[in-house]
Amino acid sequence: MSKRLHNRLAAIIIGTAACILFISTLSTMLATHYHLSMYHEIEGVTHDLPRLDYHLEKALLQSIAWTFAGSSILAILIGFYIAKRISRPLVKMKQAAERMSDGNLDVRVVTSGNDELADLGTSLNELASQLYRQEQLRINMIEDIAHELRTPLATLKSHMRAFEDRIWEPTPERIHAYYEEIDRLVNMVAELEDLTYIDSPSFRLELKQESLHALIQQGVELVAAAYLEKKVSLTYQAGPDIHVIVDRNRMIQVLVNLLSNALNYTPANGQVVIEVVEVAQEAQIRIVDTGKGINREDLPYIFERFYRADKSRNGRSGGRGLGLAIVKKLVASHGGRVWAESSHGTAIMIRLPKQI
Repeated sequence: MSKRLHNRLAAIIIGTAACILFISTLSTMLATHYHLSMYHEIEGVTHDLPRLDYHLEKALLQSIAWTFAGSSILAILIGFYIAKRISRPLVKMKQAAERMSDGNLDVRVVTSGNDELADLGTSLNELASQLYRQEQLRINMIEDIAHELRTPLATLKSHMRAFEDRIWEPTPERIHAYYEEIDRLVNMVAELEDLTYIDSPSFRLELKQESLHALIQQGVELVAAAYLEKKVSLTYQAGPDIHVIVDRNRMIQVLVNLLSNALNYTPANGQVVIEVVEVAQEAQIRIVDTGKGINREDLPYIFERFYRADKSRNGRSGGRGLGLAIVKKLVASHGGRVWAESSHGTAIMIRLPKQI
């Protein structure tokens, strides 16, 4: 590929230069001959050396011809040099792309300068970095899914074997515990399907103008019973009634997910507060709990799939690491952003544009 590209570029450059030189040389020779001939016809020959004009014209034409030959050689040399300079980074980029397609995502292209080729190399390096990150996320997600499924399935299998061997009696309490475990697995699969659908090109939002106050009120009503059962106070400090253009069902899903997550990490007799403020052209929702908070180094990653700030917690006690990933995807699809802050407890902030 290197030789083919180099030769093609050289042929294009040399051919273009040769055509320009040939046309300019031919036009110069014809013009010189024409003007000398016109001079002879109009002025006539008045000196004693009648062959002087002939030799002068011949000398001029030969000088032009030699200039053309020298310029052609120079054009050939410059053409090969330029072709090599242009083709070399392109060949390296092609080789890097081939290595990337073979799975070697650590490859990078050395770039220099500020031209379009350097920009192309930078873009290729960024693509490699993105692919590497995506590959790591894919591997981690597969490992996490396998771990999430392996533990409860192994537990269910061993317990079923204990029932089969009559080691345990199938009491209603045990059967209910297994039902909850199966229900947890079903919910995890449903969340994975939801994430896959949100990432797919067919995902669409049904956007309408909605009252943010009404959305939060509905979200609070949906989780109120769970808060009451755990004896956690849920307070909505209503601010201005801001209207946003959102998908109502998806935004309710976001709010319920965040409120349920806050409930999981808030101890009994704790408190969760919802605040709404207007910031420039955006509406900000702030959900603050009085839990133990999140470590600073974990904050940038809590919205990644299956990420858990507390590595020791299991799916039963601390969720599956999918809810916040869904929240991030849905908020981003509305043109907003979500992030977390933590000092005494955790605060989740959502910024939504008032119009999209």
